Amino acid sequence: MAPTLRADPEASYYQTIEEFFVSRRGDPLFLSNADWLLIRKWRSAGIPLRIVLRGIADALDSHAHSWGRDRKVGSLAYCAAEVDAASERWQRALSMGGAEHEDAATFLASYAEALARASGLGPLSRPVARGLADALVSRAGPDLSSRDLEDWLREKESLLLEALRRDMGDKKVAAIEAEVDQDLSPYASRMPAKVLSQIRTQSIARRVLELHGLGRLSLFHL
Repeated sequence: MAPTLRADPEASYYQTIEEFFVSRRGDPLFLSNADWLLIRKWRSAGIPLRIVLRGIADALDSHAHSWGRDRKVGSLAYCAAEVDAASERWQRALSMGGAEHEDAATFLASYAEALARASGLGPLSRPVARGLADALVSRAGPDLSSRDLEDWLREKESLLLEALRRDMGDKKVAAIEAEVDQDLSPYASRMPAKVLSQIRTQSIARRVLELHGLGRLSLFHL
């Protein structure tokens, strides 16, 4: 039985997609390197897990009713077009003002409040957090535009993380990195190095933020 990645929220994105695809496909199948890299592409694009699973389900439901339904789906790549379509629908919903749009605005405002309550901020991260909180409140207003919002959030999180890491010092950061490396070590033989590297980076970011009472700054986590 494959080891579980449930202990790490970043790693579980990959594990959940693998398990869902394999279970829907109907028989055991380990993902190929190309499949893992495809999931990495979705993660890098900030496509939420629920959107990816919806696309996979749509693709496999369509296959089940097609003329070629007796032929097994051999690769996750079969689902890529439907995942892209599901992602496009989600992006449109963010821009059109419905529930997805309201969720995004609420998230930005809530994160600004979390920054005001953040613990253990140092001389470098405190002004960054204050400026970011003001920027989030401004973006969360009635004229919220989701265009390029995820890229903007990624940039702001990167600046915040850099300040937090510098305030923490090399020793504390190295301790977090060692914990992540230990947690991910069982998967070195299962996933390509590029995938593990991304999971490691995201996991370290999450743990640094959580140490200060913060979550990830991304619509991906809504």
